[in-house]
Formats: sequence, C-alpha cells, structure tokens
Amino acid sequence: MTSMLKDNRGFALILTILVVSLLMVLILRFKSAMWAGLYSSANLRDGIRLGLIARSGINCALAVLSEDASAGSSDSLTETWAQSKELSLNSTAMFENGRFDVSIADLSGKIQINRLVNENGEYNEAQKTLLTRFLSLESFSLEPEAVGNLVDAVKDWIDPDSEVTRFGAENGYYQSLEAPYACKDGPMDSPGQLRLVKGMTGDLFFGSDNNPGISDHLTVYGDGRININTAGPLILRALSEDIDAEMVQEMMAYRLNEKNDLTDPGWYRNVPGMGHVTIDAALIKTSSDYFEIRSVGMADAMSRQATAVVKREGGSSIRIVAWKTE
Repeated sequence: MTSMLKDNRGFALILTILVVSLLMVLILRFKSAMWAGLYSSANLRDGIRLGLIARSGINCALAVLSEDASAGSSDSLTETWAQSKELSLNSTAMFENGRFDVSIADLSGKIQINRLVNENGEYNEAQKTLLTRFLSLESFSLEPEAVGNLVDAVKDWIDPDSEVTRFGAENGYYQSLEAPYACKDGPMDSPGQLRLVKGMTGDLFFGSDNNPGISDHLTVYGDGRININTAGPLILRALSEDIDAEMVQEMMAYRLNEKNDLTDPGWYRNVPGMGHVTIDAALIKTSSDYFEIRSVGMADAMSRQATAVVKREGGSSIRIVAWKTE
C-alpha cells in the first residue's frame, strides 16, 4: 500500500511538472506573440506617421512650386524651389518628434528619352543627335559604333513597328534570350526600362567607379526641350558639338549670377568665348513643366520616403502624374 502511494505521488509530481512546463511554454509563446503584436502595431503606427510627415514635405514643395509659377515665366537654380535644403531645415519646427528631408529635381533639365521617336514612329533627328552626342561623351567611354547601335536599339524599343533599325533590336531578339521578354514597342514608363534594351549595361546605366551613369540624366517626361537654366554639365555638353568642358563651367557660373537675364534661351551667347556657338533652338527653353519631388519622413532611426512626379499646367496649377512610397 505504501509503495502504491509513493508511485502515485511520483506520478502526480511528474504530471505536475509536465503541466507547469506546458503552461510556461504557452505563457512564453503568448508573451512573445503579444510583444510581436505590440511591436507590429507600433511599427504600423510609426510607419503611418512617417508617411504623413513625408507627405507634408511633398505638400510644402508643391506650395513652393505653385508660388514660383506665379512669380515668372522662367525657371533657374537660383529660385526658391531649387534651395530645398531650407525647407528641410525648417521642418524640425513643424513636428514634435520628426522631420522631413525634401528635394526638388527639375526633370525638364534632363534628356527626355521618349522624344527620340516622333508620332510617326520615326527618328526625331534633333533628339537623335542630342542623345548620340550625350552617349559619345568621354565620361561614358563608349565607342562610336556602340553608341549608334544603342541609339538604334532604344528607338526600336520605343517605336510601334516591328522593323529592326540598322543594328537595333525588335521582339525576335528579346524573345531569343535565355530569359525572354517582349519588346515594349511603345513609350517607356520609366528610365529603368532602358536596362532591358539591347546593349545597355549596368555600368553604363548606374555608373562605375571610374565613370558616371546615364540614369540620373534621363527622364520619360517632357516635350523634348531642355531647360538650359537647370540642365546638368553633361547635358550642357551634349547640346552642341561646339561646347567643351571649359565652356560648360562658364555657363554654370553665368546662370548662377542673379544679375544675368536667363529668360531668353539664347543667353549662352553672352558667355565669354561662346559667341560662335549655336544650339538648336528646338532643343532648349528656359521654363520647366515637370518636377520630381522626393521627401523622406524621419524620426529617430526610422524613415519612410515618398516620391511624386508633378506637372505645372499653366498659372499655379499643379497635377501629380506619378506617386511612389517606400
């Protein structure tokens, strides 16, 4: 009888230990799930708050662009919209815990790649010449043959027909690849689609240790005319075969001098040493229609970015044409 009691007590002790162990496991799992839920809720809350802060940065940029539109008919890098650091610095006073870092880029100062092809699906000769000169710059280290082939391939990607342009490529080429895909045969939705075009490399698109990339100098928005007041140095070089690196530096210094009148696209002839230079009038202007606004909402170590492409449509009216959050 005593032996049976001892066995029962031993069994009861083991059972108690098992039950307690099981309860401990359940409690720990519940605690872990509870904390995970709390962290998830906190992250969701912070993500929403940071997204709203980033949106506030874009709204501030929109207000600046709208006000600028009513101030004059030309746009330059001396205007308020181009000094977006001031907007970012002032944002610390807008929020109890957080701020935004906003930047405004003038897309009209870039090469507008979709304008390489006209409405008939043929080369726009002025745009072809511009893109060819741009890709031929020593910064990109491309041979003339490679430049010509790449320009033809870009045309074939954009034009609506299935005829191969010289050494370009149409659907037959892309479908024969190890990982086949279709030729767009239409306007590009983003410069990133150039990565799919025959002859395009990662080093050329993004840049390498020794050379810049072309991606920062291209856009899919615009009427084909480049704002000579805001274009970067490589774009300025490509506007005419008569423009060299020294002239580019002179042009950039000239347009930063607020005493100089930049309303006429022909102002470049007033730059010392450039009286003989001629830029195709169909390629340049001094006003801007499309802008890209990037705003990052930040608090502590967390951040969230919103990007908007906007178009000014007469007066101070602004329309958002593309939006992305990260």
